[in-house]
Amino acid sequence: METESKKFSLSTPVAIVIAGAFVAVALFFGMRGTPSTGSLPQQPQAAAQQTGDLEQMRAITSADHIRGDTNAPVKIVEYSDPECPFCKRFHDTMKQIMDEYGKDGKVAWVYRNFPLDQLHPKARNEATAIECAGELGGNDKFWAYADRLYEVTPSNNGLDPMELHNIAQYVGLDMTKFNTCLTSNKFSQHIEDDVQNATATGGNGTPWSIVVTKSGKKYPLSGAQPYEAVKQLIELALKDK
Repeated sequence: METESKKFSLSTPVAIVIAGAFVAVALFFGMRGTPSTGSLPQQPQAAAQQTGDLEQMRAITSADHIRGDTNAPVKIVEYSDPECPFCKRFHDTMKQIMDEYGKDGKVAWVYRNFPLDQLHPKARNEATAIECAGELGGNDKFWAYADRLYEVTPSNNGLDPMELHNIAQYVGLDMTKFNTCLTSNKFSQHIEDDVQNATATGGNGTPWSIVVTKSGKKYPLSGAQPYEAVKQLIELALKDK
């Protein structure tokens, strides 16, 4: 895990043992509460907030960016930072999940912003670029832009800002309108609202996700968990009626 002070808050062995216990509880017993963190390669990058309540998650509405069937019985709400290397990895995992579960309407993917400013000063502007793509081109362009950004970024604040314009051109946006949107700060409050909601629900790093079942039960999914772990949690959530 990379923190803002570049240190673990717990000693590494203790943290890994605790993390494994939380994952086991979340996956096999369906309990809610403290977010799980996975083994070291899947650890989220850390933010300041350490506690929260899953029930504080903002309701999913038509204003959200949703990939898949909006009526899917399971929704995965991801709070993500485009400069986080774990988010880059998890983005590919979620695309794989949608290939298996999205096509038949079982799972929908909801994307929200969680830029970690102290680690990745460029991330908030990149979040703005993704939002601009959605405003100018609708849901399809939003996801096309996000997919391309996560594909090309080297992560850890390494993306050349000019790539934001290159991606806009790549996905076919009106460049004049995109440039105006990118410098307008019109999504500043929206992005900040996402960040505050992430921390309120218990997000202490990125990626931070919440799996929501048909009946409204919520399960934490913290870090870039591997495909099989996410799939197992989805199968558990699908059993909820």
